Amino acid sequence: MFDLGWTELLLIGIVALIVVGPKDLPGMFRTLGRFTAKARNMAREFQRAMDDAADQAGMKDTVNELRDVANPRKMGLDALKDAADSFEKWDPSRGRDATGEGASPATAEMTEERAAQAEALRRAVEEKAAQRRAEAAGRATPSAPEPKSDA
Repeated sequence: MFDLGWTELLLIGIVALIVVGPKDLPGMFRTLGRFTAKARNMAREFQRAMDDAADQAGMKDTVNELRDVANPRKMGLDALKDAADSFEKWDPSRGRDATGEGASPATAEMTEERAAQAEALRRAVEEKAAQRRAEAAGRATPSAPEPKSDA
């Protein structure tokens, strides 16, 4: 609301202590507390009156529908659910989803091409891993020390 931090509140308290004095300070804080309680009660009562008026006019249902439509979290979850449904229905061998809709023949060829690329990449990774394992095994076994020549 007013966005007061601890330092601002401390400064206000010190100024109030100096201006009002330590004797009257508790009474002033009590009065200030009563004033803020009355202001909150008035705001709460006003909010209730506005909500009741909206209920009587039938606006509450419309407001709730608009809130639901404009809710970004709900929209994101709906989009995620749609994406998950289409992913579950996808058949990569045919390049189409399970309902028969979806990809064109070019997309089916592209998936075959990607599958071939993925297989080539997998083989290259396996070969590189085998080389590293062989190098690590070669380093792990100590070789016989070479004889020193006294020449």
